[in-house]
Amino acid sequence: VQLQASGGGLVQAGGSLRLSCVASGRPFGTYGWFRQAPGKEREFVAANRWRGGYQNYADSLKGRFTIWRDNRNNTMYLQMNSLSPGDTAVYYCAAASDTLTAASMRRKNSYDYWGQGTLVTVSS
Repeated sequence: VQLQASGGGLVQAGGSLRLSCVASGRPFGTYGWFRQAPGKEREFVAANRWRGGYQNYADSLKGRFTIWRDNRNNTMYLQMNSLSPGDTAVYYCAAASDTLTAASMRRKNSYDYWGQGTLVTVSS
């Protein structure tokens, strides 16, 4: 599986961005997004099972971020609204071969494949 993330950039506080991640290769059971701010550990953002219906969000991001995928082009998305400087980070897409539980989705070690990351910078 290869993952190619895009869509990052510079946005003002209160603005929105949509990240994309194109997946190629074998099918997988779970996909997700993580982020890593400077000097911090990589943290869970959102995840879902590829077959859908199991969206899972970091508690602090629920209501502002939305995750979904498009089967037609094997692309996963992360819509981010009402961005603040605290959202500044490198965002990574990830995929797991297995269909993960809700708890496992939140652990970065559960994922087998990672995209290269896309930088999101939110200015105040």
